[in-house]
Amino acid sequence: MPTRFRWTTFDVNDLLPPRWRQDVAALAADADCRMFPRTPVVSREAADVSHISRGRVHADRVRLRLPWLHELYSGAFLELARETWAEPVVTARDARYGLVLNVQRGTSMRFECHVDSNPLTGLLFCTDHEAGGELIVARDPSASGIAEVERDCSVIRPHAGHLVFFDARRHPHYARSLLSESGIRVLADMNFYTGSCPESTRPRELNRHLYGDK
Repeated sequence: MPTRFRWTTFDVNDLLPPRWRQDVAALAADADCRMFPRTPVVSREAADVSHISRGRVHADRVRLRLPWLHELYSGAFLELARETWAEPVVTARDARYGLVLNVQRGTSMRFECHVDSNPLTGLLFCTDHEAGGELIVARDPSASGIAEVERDCSVIRPHAGHLVFFDARRHPHYARSLLSESGIRVLADMNFYTGSCPESTRPRELNRHLYGDK
């Protein structure tokens, strides 16, 4: 049965430094863009989808090139996250996945259809899109593949400088492709954890898949 999906949006433009969009765009230009294999445990792609074309700027490079963004993640953005949740919220201790940039270029990329393993996700949109690039969230927890997600969904349109928080552990979601070959979509993806769902609950298979952990 469909379940209610909620998200909270903050306009945080006043917290961001001058020329922040240009700084993010410069880093996104060097993103690791390729066909990524579907992610174990959390993927909700259709059975015939083995790889998804997308881009990522890894956490170490974000911290090096955009130190102000990491400071916000552990400071002002964390305080906003705590306003949305009824129990204590903390950032990720493992710096490899706490804060990354997700990047799409052109019309062939999208973000993988998946559920989250962390209880609270924060997304800072760094580009504007009225059509294409929307975050699509299924109301039906059993939805598998983008066609099923699209049948009954919530739509979150990216607006630069807007920060959204949500819990999508039971809601498959993905990002639509862009409509222009020259388009680029960038967002900062942040993991947060809570007292009832601490970082220790993160599936080990994710780190093995992403980082080769044993």
